[in-house]
Amino acid sequence: SWGGETIKKFTIENLKKSLEALSAADEYCISLRAKGMLPAEDGTWIYFDMVPEETEIREGAPEYTGRLCVIGSKLKEDKLAELFGL
Repeated sequence: SWGGETIKKFTIENLKKSLEALSAADEYCISLRAKGMLPAEDGTWIYFDMVPEETEIREGAPEYTGRLCVIGSKLKEDKLAELFGL
């Protein structure tokens, strides 16, 4: 697994693009699951869960810092960090 913490603010559109890229290509890893909670640009919090062929994005309770985790194999940590801007 790979994970990170961030104070970077996200938009739902940019998060969707990152998750689509993560699930579409083996460039980053062979992903089994991704999940996280991230601060949004509008002051809310974005929660997400992704498994192959299914992604759920929703609003959630505020947290101290943003966190995300990717579970899979052949994880390319530098590329994952770049994908999410960490």
